[in-house]
Amino acid sequence: MQTKNFNEIFRGLKDVAPVVTSGTLLVVLSSCVWFGVQTYLSLPQDSLSIGATVFQSGHIHRLFLYPFHHRTLPQLLLSITALLFLCGSVEKGYGTVRFLFLFLLLASITGVFYSFLDVLQDVSMHTEGLLPVILACVALTTLHTKMTKGFLCGVSLPAVALPWVLLIICTALIPHSVLLCNVIAILVGWVYGKGWLSPVDMSESRAAILEKIQPFKLLRSIGGAMFVPASSQERRKTLLPRINPTPGSYPVQAYAVLPSISSAGTPAAMYEGWPHSASLIPPHSPHGHPSAHSVGHNHGHLSGQSAGHSCNHSHSHGPKH
Repeated sequence: MQTKNFNEIFRGLKDVAPVVTSGTLLVVLSSCVWFGVQTYLSLPQDSLSIGATVFQSGHIHRLFLYPFHHRTLPQLLLSITALLFLCGSVEKGYGTVRFLFLFLLLASITGVFYSFLDVLQDVSMHTEGLLPVILACVALTTLHTKMTKGFLCGVSLPAVALPWVLLIICTALIPHSVLLCNVIAILVGWVYGKGWLSPVDMSESRAAILEKIQPFKLLRSIGGAMFVPASSQERRKTLLPRINPTPGSYPVQAYAVLPSISSAGTPAAMYEGWPHSASLIPPHSPHGHPSAHSVGHNHGHLSGQSAGHSCNHSHSHGPKH
C-alpha cells in the first residue's frame, strides 16, 4: 500500500515538473558553480553585481555575468525554480543555441539601461541574479503567444498583464531583487518581441551552424536534458516525435461474419469487402412497409402479368371464323 502511494506521488510530481532543457541546465550549473566559488573564496557579495560601478569603475564584464551571481542560497534556489518553470518555453521556441545567445543579449541590454539610470540616482542600488532575464523572457513569450488569456494559480489573467503580475510576485519573494531593474527587463523583452533588436539578433541558419561545433556538440551529448535544435523542422521532430505503436497495442475493429444467404448455384461476389449476391432479398423499410424499390418492382411485375392475361383473354374470346 505504501509503495502504491509513493508511486502515485512520484507520478504526480513528474507530471508537474518541467522538462529540463540543455540551455536552462547550463545556466543553472553555471550559477551553482559560481555560488560555490564565491562562498569558498569569501568574495564580496557585490563582486559581479551591476549598478553605477559598471561605468564608474569600468567593470563592463559584469553586464554579461551578473545573472549568474547570487548573494544568498535562498535567492539562488528561487531564481533557479523560476527559470525552469518560466523559460523552458522560450528555449523550445528558439532552440538551445539561440536561447543562450538571447539570454546574454537580454541580460546585457537590461544591465546597460539599469546601470545608466543608477548613475543618475542619489543612492546606488546594486542588483544581480536570474530574475531580470526571466521577466524579459516572459514578456517576450506574451507577445508571440496566440492566447489572449493566461492562468496563474487558477486565476485567469490577460496575457499582456502576466509579466507585471509575475514582477510583483517575484520581486516580493526573491530577496535582493530591485524593482527598477525588473521593470526595465520587461520593457527590453517587449522591445525584442517587437523585432526592434533584429540587427543584433542571431539568425536560425547561423545557430544551426554553431550547434554542430564545440562546445555545443558536447552540450548535445549530455544525457537527462533536451537539446532543442535551431532548425524549425528538426525542432518540430524533437518536440513532437512520431509515435510508432507496437503491433497489438491498439484495438482493431472486428466485423461480424455475414451469413451466407445467396441461393444455391449463384456465386456470391465481393462488394467493398462484403459478400454480395444478385438473389438477395431487398430490404424492407421499418414498420413493415415495403421499400420503394420493392414496390416499383412488384408493381411492374404485376402490370406485366395483367397485360399478358388480358392479351390471352382477348385472343381466346376473339371471333371465330
